[in-house]
This record gives sequence, structure tokens and C-alpha cells, in this order.
Amino acid sequence: MADTSILKKGLCIIFKGEPHIVVDKTFVSPGKGSAFFRTRLKNIKSGALFDFTFKSGEKIEEAPLVTQEFQYLYRQENEYFFMNPRTYEQISLEEDILGNFKNFVKESDLYQIYTLEDKAVSLRAPQKVTLKVVEAENSVKGNTVTGATKTVKVETGYELQVPLFIKEGDSIVINTETGEYTNRA
Repeated sequence: MADTSILKKGLCIIFKGEPHIVVDKTFVSPGKGSAFFRTRLKNIKSGALFDFTFKSGEKIEEAPLVTQEFQYLYRQENEYFFMNPRTYEQISLEEDILGNFKNFVKESDLYQIYTLEDKAVSLRAPQKVTLKVVEAENSVKGNTVTGATKTVKVETGYELQVPLFIKEGDSIVINTETGEYTNRA
């Protein structure tokens, strides 16, 4: 048993006797009264979504997950398919489980996936990813204010704002939680 301080997106917990994944969480600290966590939970077995509020410091039970390494293969509609490189077993994760990280999943890359009772439930998203810029508009030096940016497209199709010195072919580091440019690789 742990307390609510470990709550985060993608965490799998036992709630009302069944495994649930935390899809979203918000920490609220009102001016009066005790702090609490507003969460959106998804039942792994039924797929049902619902909201629940945990008091700060309340005890929660983590689900017994197994972490395995899988290689990303392809996307079909709202499902992402992965393969275990040792056993060639294939699994899929729904788009809502990946959340914002769906913008950074690259073919052939290896990812750690959490499984519960041989069912894939979540992906351990790295804090930062390095992706190659495939489209970048040319920028003209001058006529700019400090901190000017432009829009570029990376190899996964995701578009973001970067400094003017980034050009096509450069590799950049992106923060997966915010989706923002961090630095040039």
C-alpha cells in the first residue's frame, strides 16, 4: 500500500477490487480544507471511464505489473501495435492510453510496456525523445524580436514551435509531457 503522492498518469492501481489505470490526475489545494487529487480512472477489464477524488495522503494499492520491452510496429485507426522482439508476440495499446505520447512514438523504437495478467495496460513514456526535423520553413535573420520561433514538422508528423536556427535535417529533443522543444541534439 502506498499513498496518493505516487499518483500519476499511466499508473495502474487496484480500485474497488479491480485494476484501473490513471488516465488523468489533477492536484487541488484549496485555500480552506485539505488537499485532494481529482482523477479519471479507466477500468482495465471493462474499459469504463469514471472520475474519482482521492484525499491527499489516502492509501492506494498499486497493481502488480510486469514490465516488458516491445518494439513499435504500426498504427491502425486508434490502436498502436507493438511486438516483443524475443517472442514475436504482438500486442496493441489504445490511443487514449498513450495520451500525448502518441505524437512521439517512432517505428522500430523499443518501449517499455506494463502488462497485467498478460494484457498490455500502459506504456512507460520517456521524459524526452530525440526526433529528426523533416519540414522546416526558411527564416530570415533580422526583423525578429528576441525569442522568435517557427513551426517545424518532425518525423512522426508532430508539429511544434522551435527557435529560428533549427533547419530541416536537424535532430531536436522534445519534452514528451509538454510537447515543447527542449534543445538541439
